Amino acid sequence: MPEGDILRRTATRLDEALAGRELVRADLRWPTAATVDLIGRTVLGTVPYGKHLLTRFDDGRTLHTHLRMDGSWRIARTGSPGAKAGSPAVRAVLANQDWTAVGELLGMLDVLPTSREHTLIGHLGPDVLADDFESAGLPEILRRWEQQGSTPVCEVLLDQTVLAGIGTIYMAESQFLEHLWPWTPADRVPDPARLIRIARALMQRSVLTPLPTSTGDVTRGRGSWVHGRRGEPCRRCGTPIRRGTARRPPQERPVFWCPRCQAGPDGH
Repeated sequence: MPEGDILRRTATRLDEALAGRELVRADLRWPTAATVDLIGRTVLGTVPYGKHLLTRFDDGRTLHTHLRMDGSWRIARTGSPGAKAGSPAVRAVLANQDWTAVGELLGMLDVLPTSREHTLIGHLGPDVLADDFESAGLPEILRRWEQQGSTPVCEVLLDQTVLAGIGTIYMAESQFLEHLWPWTPADRVPDPARLIRIARALMQRSVLTPLPTSTGDVTRGRGSWVHGRRGEPCRRCGTPIRRGTARRPPQERPVFWCPRCQAGPDGH
């Protein structure tokens, strides 16, 4: 599932193509929004929050989308073949005279008053990439962290109600850099703030200077310390990387770690 860094980059691309421009085409191929008319509306901008996107319009409405596992937004020049959006995978089309944004395989789509965005994202923890992270976000995240007790740290990092935006990649990478066994109880993590800051720094680096490979390549192990590298040698010690599981079915997520650099209570 795309993580907070991907959502930031997606929001930037949508703003570059749509912000400040009037829509000449709007097609929402979603049962609860199929009759919504956005033609003639001016896009104010798209705001990312965790793994959610909020595209706001000048009439006080917001288009909320979530990519889930396979969703994406792509940009094409209006009138070009890529802007036709004839694929059955298309869920949303927003276009102005110059650019067309096509949302494919989106996992969520809602249109609601901007004043009611909180009904969709209000349950989430602070966005780990927010500008006010240090002043407001981190203190609230740590307050919520304290309530997790002995929950494994890998699961807390994935809990969007504690902090929004981190997924399996930055969960694994930040734990490796802290030499932290993924199933360490949250209340035994020596310095949660440091761990969270590491994850944030990795994501910020991705936002500013994306890796030369795609996100898909990263999930297959290129460029990562441990994520996606099961059976491959640790880049630090050479020990084969292992793959475990966080959470229970049907919400389980993969966890990659080095059994030597991140040894658990039994030394593995």
